[in-house]
Amino acid sequence: MAPLTDKHHIARRLRNVPIFEALNDTLMEEVAAAALWREYSTGEVIVLEGEAQTGLYFLDYGFVKVVKVSASGREQTLRILEPGETFNEIGVFTSRPNPATAIALEPAGVWLIRRNTLTRLLLDHPTFGQSVMEKMAEHMLFLVSLVTDLSLRPVTGRLARLLLDSATANVVQRPRWFTQAELAARLGTVPDVVQRSLRSLEADGLIAVDRQQIRILNRPSLEELAA
Repeated sequence: MAPLTDKHHIARRLRNVPIFEALNDTLMEEVAAAALWREYSTGEVIVLEGEAQTGLYFLDYGFVKVVKVSASGREQTLRILEPGETFNEIGVFTSRPNPATAIALEPAGVWLIRRNTLTRLLLDHPTFGQSVMEKMAEHMLFLVSLVTDLSLRPVTGRLARLLLDSATANVVQRPRWFTQAELAARLGTVPDVVQRSLRSLEADGLIAVDRQQIRILNRPSLEELAA
């Protein structure tokens, strides 16, 4: 799947990224002109934990997961990225190796904005630096929320919250990669526990599960579990 290579189109896409909102059209087109297009197949590593950072990634199409992997090989999924989102901000703006690994869940296309382009913007345009700081603060709040969930909320409650956050019109679509193993990695547990939690919620009449989707049948009760 080839991208629209018109730089005006790329600039408009990047304009929707919060950290770029303060840039004028001329600067936005300069960023777009310097962006590099890359494509990845299902399961391919885009960013590897511990490697030197190369730049900021903008996901044009596909889905990507950001994970930490333990020495034993167990994964904890930190984020699932959708088209229009960016990743690797921390690795770029802190001058440290990549803190996590990003893997394509399906064929994905990304724009890479190289680090030197971004550092030049930081030096020359203070409003851009302010946007970056706000984005970093949002990441911090997200990670605090994730740690709180993993530490204080039982698996069934974490599952309820994930379903509520993922649903559109009370339906959670299940792409091919939306497996119980992936759910377990997002919830900080193992697939057997996820399976039992899904069955429990279904037995209580809160959800209905099939291969293509999970339907929320009793949203108030699910919200009570997630609270």
